[in-house]
Amino acid sequence: MKKMENIMKKENELNSAMGKYSKVIVAFSGGIDSTLVLDTAVKVLGKENVIAAIANSELFTDTEFNSAVKLASKFGVKVAEVNLNYLFNEEIRNNRPSSWYWMKKIFYKKMNELKAEFNADIVLDGMIMDDNNDFRPGLKARDEEGIISILQLAQIYKVEVRELAERRGLENWNKVASCSVSSRFPYNTELTSVLINRVMKSEAYLRKLGYKTVRVRVQDKTARIEVPVREMVSLINNMKEINRQLKLYGFEYITLDLEGFKSGRMNDELSAGEKSRLVN
Repeated sequence: MKKMENIMKKENELNSAMGKYSKVIVAFSGGIDSTLVLDTAVKVLGKENVIAAIANSELFTDTEFNSAVKLASKFGVKVAEVNLNYLFNEEIRNNRPSSWYWMKKIFYKKMNELKAEFNADIVLDGMIMDDNNDFRPGLKARDEEGIISILQLAQIYKVEVRELAERRGLENWNKVASCSVSSRFPYNTELTSVLINRVMKSEAYLRKLGYKTVRVRVQDKTARIEVPVREMVSLINNMKEINRQLKLYGFEYITLDLEGFKSGRMNDELSAGEKSRLVN
């Protein structure tokens, strides 16, 4: 009972924070966090006062973009589609540790352009409290551009996002989180369309087989597959088919990471000092 009261209190705080605005841009990814923000904005401000801004780029799949557009449209809001060319930026193209800052900087600058275009009060994103405890150089770009993480204002964590979303009947309440495909490559690797498409095709294939939470990490010409530990036996049982298909996409060696799925795995190579310099 106390847990539910706490969540309801946070929901009231979220609604109250939203009520301070008249018209908002919601930076919408199609993930559950930004979906909760969009749903709240529509409920509190009315759909005519909400714009869902959705970005497409070479570092995210068209499937994710199209799904986000379709989902946002169901809320009856105006959808603003934008295309971002991240690879024109040298830091991003060479996948340097600072690329996370620059991706968010480019993204938030575009969101602010839309804010001016639609005469909105503010841009809202879907950052949650959990993000404060992770390696997130993009938070610096967020603060520089004046973007508001309204879920953080209400002290909302991922587990609470999912509970609220399920209670509200949001269709993607248990959606698996996605991330820029650049996270599959070691730092200081030049990102090319060939490499990016190789990973996207491999992950799409594995998801089609039923592995919803999956990453194909790249080490030279080796594909290192990450799935939750509970799904490893299943993946091994399909190893011949998987090995054959991923080699057709251009990998020479296919391996399974015995540690299982771990978000942000490539950040393990960064020292604490390097991380500190990038976020401060």
